[in-house]
Amino acid sequence: MSGPDRKEVEELALLARLHLEPAELSNLEQELGAILQHFSAIASVDTTDVPPMTHAVPLDLRLRADEPAPSLSQADALKNAPAKQGDVFIVPAIITERE
Repeated sequence: MSGPDRKEVEELALLARLHLEPAELSNLEQELGAILQHFSAIASVDTTDVPPMTHAVPLDLRLRADEPAPSLSQADALKNAPAKQGDVFIVPAIITERE
């Protein structure tokens, strides 16, 4: 598997909103190539008889009982809010109306 070419690295940098100098682009091209070679080596390992798992070692989760407890008062919840108006948090709008 060959590594990414210069144009692909530039496109990745653009998508990641990174400004990279030419030397940084060259360095990143080599580093991404090495990473892809490692993934290629991992992909070549036969995992047919390996069961899926979430952890490399057995993990015994200790669950606590789900018991109701008092929640924060409104004043305590708003105490460290960066912006509030009356009894509510003020947050930046993420959905705008379409024209």
